[in-house]
Parts: sequence; C-alpha cells; structure tokens
Amino acid sequence: MVKAATDGRYPVRVSGPLALSVHPFRLELVRRGFTPRSSQDHAYVLADLSRWLERKELAPGQLTAERVGEFVQARRDAGHRRWLTDRSLQLMLGFLRDAGAVPPQEHGAVGSPVEGVLEEYRGYLLRERRLGERTVRGRVDVARKFLTAQLVEGRLRLDRLSPESVAGFILDTSKQYATGSMKVVTSSLRALLRFLFVTAALDRDLSTAVPSVAGWRLSRLPSGTDAVPVLLENCDRTTALGRRDFAILLLMARLGLRAVEVTRLCLEDLDWRGGELVVRGKGGRVDRMPLPADVGAALADWLRHGRRPSVFREVFLRTIGPDAPMARQSVVMVPRCASRRAGIPVVAAHQLRHRAACQVLAGGGTLGEAAQLLRHHGEDTTAIYAKVDMAALAPVVRPWPTASER
Repeated sequence: MVKAATDGRYPVRVSGPLALSVHPFRLELVRRGFTPRSSQDHAYVLADLSRWLERKELAPGQLTAERVGEFVQARRDAGHRRWLTDRSLQLMLGFLRDAGAVPPQEHGAVGSPVEGVLEEYRGYLLRERRLGERTVRGRVDVARKFLTAQLVEGRLRLDRLSPESVAGFILDTSKQYATGSMKVVTSSLRALLRFLFVTAALDRDLSTAVPSVAGWRLSRLPSGTDAVPVLLENCDRTTALGRRDFAILLLMARLGLRAVEVTRLCLEDLDWRGGELVVRGKGGRVDRMPLPADVGAALADWLRHGRRPSVFREVFLRTIGPDAPMARQSVVMVPRCASRRAGIPVVAAHQLRHRAACQVLAGGGTLGEAAQLLRHHGEDTTAIYAKVDMAALAPVVRPWPTASER
C-alpha cells in the first residue's frame, strides 16, 4: 500500500497504487486553467480510483477499458452523482496514460466485439448516409447500448435477435427517456437494424419490429416562457461567467439562436458598423440577421471585459479550464443553470427559441416573419405557432351560443 502526503493542500491522505499521481494531477489541472475547486474535485475522483484499485488488488497496468467500466459502475452503486460515465473520466485517464501509469487507450474491436461493428457502422453513416458528426455520435451511442445488450459470454449473438427482443429493448429504454428522446432512440435503432441487414449481419430486416412512439407533431403548444427577465436578472455581470451567460441568453431569447449556432458564432461574424451578425445554422445554412442594440451591448461587454485572450476566434469560450470554445452542451446548460440560480422551474434552451417566435406573433407579426426569425426552410415547420397566434385565429372562432340559441 502506498500513501502520499499532500503538503496540506489536499484534504485527505490517499492510499492505493495511484496515490502519488493525485497531487501532480491536481497541479496539472490548475496549470491548464481549471479553478482550484474544480481541480480538487477531479483529484478526488483519481483518489477514489486509487482506493478502488487497492480494494480490488489490481495494479495500474490492469486498468483496461473493462476495468474502467467496473469502476464507473462502482461509483454509481455507491451513490455518487458525478463522473458516472467512461467519457467523464477521459481527462483523468489521459493524464495517467501520458504519464505511463496506465495502459494506452484501446481502439477498434479490442476488448469487445461490439466496437468492431460500431466502427464499421460509424463509417457507413459518415460516407454513405452523409450525416453530421453530432448525428453520427448520437446514433452510435444508441447502437452501442443495443449491441452491448446482445453480448452473451463476451460474444455478440446477433443470430439470437428477434422482433420480441427488439421490442423489449425499446420497452426497457422507454422507462428512462421522455417521448422526444425515445423518438430519437427508435429512429436510430431502425437505422442500425437496416445496416445490419444490408451488411448480412442479420438474415432479415428487423427494422419494422421497432415500435413507434406515441407522440404526434403539432399535438402540443410550443413551450414559450416569460421567465427571461428573471433569468437575465440572475446573471452576475460583475463576473466573466455572468457576462457570458447574459449575452447567450439574449441571443437565444431575442434572436432565437440554437445552442449549436451560439457555439459557431465567431468574431468575424459580428458586423458592428452594419448592425448585423452571421448565423451558421443547420445543414450548412448561413443567414445574416440584424443585431439589436441590447444584444450588441451584451456581446460587447463580454468581449471587452469577460472574454480572456485566446487563439480561438469563437465568440464564446470556456471561463475555466484550458483555452477552448464552449461546447454545445455547455451552451444548453446556460439557461438551466440560470433557472436554478433564480429558483424557478427549469427553462430549456429551446424554450427560449420558442419564446422568440411567440413574441413575433404577439407583436402582430405573421407566421412568415416568425419563420424568417427562426430560419426555417419552410413555413410548414413554423405551423405549430399558428396555435398561439390568437389574432389570426379570432376570425375563424365561432361565438359561444347564448341561452336562447341553445
């Protein structure tokens, strides 16, 4: 057993085979730009891994991908709420691999027959289906869960697949996801099953066995929100984080930008003299939009007083950690975190986009104008907002019959 002292800077004495790596890992994160608290939290996880290896009587050289999965499951079983996926441990594992403390990352089909199928499937989606990276990543994630469920004693038994097992997987998964997410799961699973049939991994097309999700387009009202003033008030604009979040919330609420469009916004896209900005949307679409005065002021405040010097040209960068642009998921979390600070029900990023369209209609605008703001390719996509356009619906509403008419 190895015990490492911490010079008073780490709150516990760490045991296990990786004990001597904990403090250097924390210092390396601080050097990269992580806050002391965030660095300490990451170091706690490494300490937990070291103690887990000690309990299992494993050496660091035995930390394979399978062992990492066991450690993650052990954290779940222990009731931890963070660092519960293999992906969340990549920063720590990368440090240990660079130091030669644990084996190099496994690639391809090594360790699991599932990975070989996934690699071929990923290439098919990119080359043959011409899908974007984010879409491919989502479909591969669903495929990994489904194929992993077909492992029997380490072997991938696709020959045992049946319509019943496909429907059973969907039923079990539906207990974890909402209707919208389940639609993504079912469409991804159909794509995988068609791929397996085309490549002769299956002797029949089981994509028709995937049940449909009971959820219909235009069946619900768009979820706009009037919580924007409260969200904005709870951004501490004396800090870099508050300035950044304030600008992001305004872009979403006033211009209806998607989270991915916020992440793609670059310094060259801001035309200060012309009062416009360039929005790079879905499917390679590029639009020029007016830059309202309040949105421009918020962006200028972030750029002048919040954004740190960087080699990157993206407008929105991380405020902690290594110099890097914000990820899409980080932008998605901005209104959610602001909701928690304000003590109100969670406001999702797409609700702010809905709110922008509803504001157009409430101000007397048309569906066509709402479609222009949201940059839809056709007005049929904007049809859901017809249900909240009270002015346009009023002429077709029949008056409630009086007592004499009844």
